[in-house]
Amino acid sequence: MRYSLSIARIAGIEIKIHATFFLLLAFIAFSYHRSGGAAAAIDGVIFVSLVFLSVLLHEFGHAFAARRYGIRTPDITLLPIGGLARLERIPENPQQELVIAVAGPLVNVAIAAGLWAYLGLTGGLPHPSNIEQVGVSLPLRLLAANVVLVVFNLIPAFPMDGGRVLRAFLAMRMEYARATQIAATIGQGMAFLLGALGLLHSPPIPMLILVAVFVFIGAGQEAALAQLRSASAGLRVSSAMVTRFLSLRREDTLHDAVDALLETAQHEFPVVDADGGVCGILTRDDLIVALRKSGADTPVAEVMRVNVPALDLSMPLDRAFSLIQESGCDALPVLDSAGRLVGLFTPENVGEFMMVQTALKSSLPGGRLVRRPPPLPVG
Repeated sequence: MRYSLSIARIAGIEIKIHATFFLLLAFIAFSYHRSGGAAAAIDGVIFVSLVFLSVLLHEFGHAFAARRYGIRTPDITLLPIGGLARLERIPENPQQELVIAVAGPLVNVAIAAGLWAYLGLTGGLPHPSNIEQVGVSLPLRLLAANVVLVVFNLIPAFPMDGGRVLRAFLAMRMEYARATQIAATIGQGMAFLLGALGLLHSPPIPMLILVAVFVFIGAGQEAALAQLRSASAGLRVSSAMVTRFLSLRREDTLHDAVDALLETAQHEFPVVDADGGVCGILTRDDLIVALRKSGADTPVAEVMRVNVPALDLSMPLDRAFSLIQESGCDALPVLDSAGRLVGLFTPENVGEFMMVQTALKSSLPGGRLVRRPPPLPVG
């Protein structure tokens, strides 16, 4: 994910913090400082940091459960709205998905139980008559936060764990794509209700409205990905990649890139070194921004995006589509077994290919498009 800072690697999993997370900490510090001074600001930052430590452990619960089924977790990213464990793939077995989805909330249950036991032994649990004082103690606030995390994550709506639990139960009784569609529809309905509640409340609740939008969008994306996964079952990157494209050299300038942009319908250009190896991707948006800032004589090597993932010809289509969404780049290079650049993978080309597949299936049951071997790329 773009704008994320890698801070550690634990059990083979890279831990990242998104840049906007630091904005959240700054906002918390500012808000608490206004109401209670420096001591309150420090207390607020410590509390939020401990809550996100609980979120991180929650994501490790998913990761370790997935590892049990041979599914790697390359990284975990902490965002202001929570955490994201990027699994290598979603298990096709509904029981496995159920275990992975439940593992995260169970970690928060364990943390809450541990805090409850600690507070009980130390006399820190409030009497029911003083329940309004809950929140004065840091362990009590952390206990409450973990309970909220459990309840929130078990809401049966994507992209929360509850949505995946619901899909797993449905997928035990019906086709995966259909189960996802039903779970997504339920999730979007709940998002609509949450948004309405946030808007109609007096005064309105901005956070509830934000959560509703997040849930609505997440449910739609999950449904679309499931449909793609169903339609592309058995298909590989080689079936849907762009095979005729222009590439740029590291020493080329933005002027050369503009010429390539205007001469073709291509919006993204792989940048190669002298040996033909891919060293980056130049996108149209990055090109336009750089032209305004530094001019047409700037080398493309100073503007291109680096460290973008490369795809293999034999990679499953749905996995490649997930990677391009996670990378934040509009195109990814496709390499053959020898590491040579043989194609570009773009969402637009995938969309067009899937439309062709759908048309073939509707006109001829079982019909599939077979691609000819790709020609050599134009450099």
